[in-house]
Amino acid sequence: MNDTFKALADPTRRQILRLLRKGDLTAGEIAGHFNMTKPSISHHLNLLKQARLVLSERKGQYIVYSLNTTVVQEVLRWLMEISDTPNRKE
Repeated sequence: MNDTFKALADPTRRQILRLLRKGDLTAGEIAGHFNMTKPSISHHLNLLKQARLVLSERKGQYIVYSLNTTVVQEVLRWLMEISDTPNRKE
């Protein structure tokens, strides 16, 4: 889960996840939403893949990225668990 939170710490990667929430996109389509180089977007996508937050699938000459909702649900479940823990002061 450390890789997941590290990936979520960056605002660009969070924006990529917001874009993918609306549907699958190619790397070029994702890059079109940002004012940065394609290699920089590729770096962000690789970190998101390492954290298992996005999935990639080759379709012809393109790689299509999608949101991995399973990992997102795991993170939300973990956050709910810690938020339900009673506040203990010793």
